[in-house]
Amino acid sequence: MNLHEYQAKEILKQYGVAVPGGIVADSEDSAIDAARMVKSMTGCERWVVKAQIHAGGRGKGGGVKLATSEHHIAELVRSMLGMNLVTPQTGVHGKTVLKVLIAPDVYGDNISAIREFYMSVLLNRTTGQNMLVYSPRGGVDIEAVAVSEPDQLFREIIYPGMGLLDFQARKIAFRMGLSGLAFSNMVVFVKKLVIAYEQSDASLIEINPVVKTVDDHILAVDAKMTVDDNALFRHTDYDHLRDLTEEDPAEVEASRHHLNFVKLNGNVGCMVNGAGLAMATMDMIQLAGGRPANFLDVGGGASAATVQAGLRIILSDERVKAVLVNIFGGIVRCDRVAAGIVEACRQLGAIPVPIIVRLQGTNAREGKEIIDQSGLKVFSAITLDEAAHLVNDLVGQSD
Repeated sequence: MNLHEYQAKEILKQYGVAVPGGIVADSEDSAIDAARMVKSMTGCERWVVKAQIHAGGRGKGGGVKLATSEHHIAELVRSMLGMNLVTPQTGVHGKTVLKVLIAPDVYGDNISAIREFYMSVLLNRTTGQNMLVYSPRGGVDIEAVAVSEPDQLFREIIYPGMGLLDFQARKIAFRMGLSGLAFSNMVVFVKKLVIAYEQSDASLIEINPVVKTVDDHILAVDAKMTVDDNALFRHTDYDHLRDLTEEDPAEVEASRHHLNFVKLNGNVGCMVNGAGLAMATMDMIQLAGGRPANFLDVGGGASAATVQAGLRIILSDERVKAVLVNIFGGIVRCDRVAAGIVEACRQLGAIPVPIIVRLQGTNAREGKEIIDQSGLKVFSAITLDEAAHLVNDLVGQSD
């Protein structure tokens, strides 16, 4: 589950990570009220207006602006709310801005005394260990730093059960080029950041920039955070943080039916039970010359209703030119899956694309008979290779 910046900062604050004050707003009036509250809390008379979408690079798209008066805030909020913000991470279609964060300007006039760093905590999938990635070159694209100055990008392993050790925290502060109070504050900052990552069950916390202020405080000026969906049962207080307007409607619908669904860029819809089988199916489609349009795992105990929901979601994508259903009947019975497919097709009416069904395992023969006798535009296959080539032949015919 992705979080907005203001939500991520609230969680970081709960774990003692220093963040600048800020208040979210969804209208001009509430933004001005927020600015006044920020001023009363911090004494700051300049504010940063930040568009709240689930994407980075907002500043490049015009989603981060400095305001010097309440009138200026009203102008900026008026232009931001409802705008289609396009950033390097949103794709060409962009995302609609529905909220803004009103935060104090922590830079002030003495910008030369300000320093910016990059920092993120995430899982290293190669080693299976969490790690902290950091750089003294913050405030810019970290990808560019990795290419142009790879010696300025560092990593620290976070050992399971031990957290970030004291000597590692000091090493990070040293590599950032800090000393005195700023050094001590950075040591505290990084240790609390790792604790926040672990105890919130995050899969990513990225802060760019981490800022050293004029008075040597260390602050998370920005925050991007993703919480592991599989751990949300431990954080029921996070339920209200999910913003469905930021998610793909098909993926939202899939989650309601407890389906694992990810939209891709191809034209062949895939419905499979089991993540491993799904990966193999997509590989076979690719090898046969096709392009998967999605990853949809209906799970090992899929019912007829689950299959119907999955098929509806796949067919809602206009790019899909054919659907491959590949089910291995272990726990689930193939005849039940077949019945669900046939019933879904009848409920949906005229199916605009061919559906290829491969059933193997428990009651596979009975399932194939149901498909073959349905009278619908549904084709059956025996092997996965046969199914993949049949799909791509039918897609070619439709093109």
